[in-house]
Amino acid sequence: MTTTLTKPPADAVPEPSSRGRRPKSARAGGTLHAGPIAYVILALFTIGSLFPLVWTAIAASRDTQRLAENPPPFWFGSNLFNNLEIAWKDANLGEAFFNTTFVAGVSAATVVFLSTIAGFAFAKLRFKGRNALMLIVIGTMMVPPQLSVIPLYMMVAKLDWTDQLQAVIFPSLVSAFGVFFMRQYLLQALPDEIIEAARVDGASSWRVVWHVVFPAARPAMAVLGMLVFVQTWNDFLWPFLVLTQNGNPTVQVAVSALGRGYTPDQSLIMAGALLGTLPLLIVFAIFGKQIVGGIMQGAVKG
Repeated sequence: MTTTLTKPPADAVPEPSSRGRRPKSARAGGTLHAGPIAYVILALFTIGSLFPLVWTAIAASRDTQRLAENPPPFWFGSNLFNNLEIAWKDANLGEAFFNTTFVAGVSAATVVFLSTIAGFAFAKLRFKGRNALMLIVIGTMMVPPQLSVIPLYMMVAKLDWTDQLQAVIFPSLVSAFGVFFMRQYLLQALPDEIIEAARVDGASSWRVVWHVVFPAARPAMAVLGMLVFVQTWNDFLWPFLVLTQNGNPTVQVAVSALGRGYTPDQSLIMAGALLGTLPLLIVFAIFGKQIVGGIMQGAVKG
């Protein structure tokens, strides 16, 4: 008995087995869909994150007597705009907003500029002692900032900078975290071939920084700038030590003045805190999407 073997055509494509077939959502270009449990968890985290802000607004719309009652109010009252107006005038928040915006803007721009240059040097340049210097920079991040308050205050007092904005600006012009952050980003996002090509074309070191490093690091620079701006805006300890409410206050120093007195008005304090938070919320609402998009763009390029 003779068995005839039939050869399959050359263009035949074997059917994939069901065991090795990937689900549609896991294929390239597919969309992963979250289940109901994921939505419940995200909703709980969102509510927990928004609760302090909502409670601040509720407390700012009440009076001190109602806030002292048990249970406390859980809905808005009718005194919100009145308390906001009183807090704005009593705390001199107009000048405080200008001072804080100036301090935070200068600090953010300087930190981003210097950190990008230093991060590029540590990431792509070869020089003696590079690793040791990077370890020193990282080591400064381990020192609690409270330990430097006393010597820094003595230096500021000797320079006669107390109650002046430069006392707050100069200590925040550099950031070890910024240098480390930009170094780690540029290690992946900036190929060595691009730098070598610029060198071959005759570009100097500063031209490489301006025309190659800065465009490649733009997403990380935006993120670092926003982080430094928010951190400087919310800084309280150091401005409270070197500034006064009647001189050149920042927002946090001005709001802290609302809590002075024998019986502080809690509703006014909450109104001042709400006013101090609103600019950050507005900035993030306007530029948050662009910053997140920049992060993703930089990740794809890297």
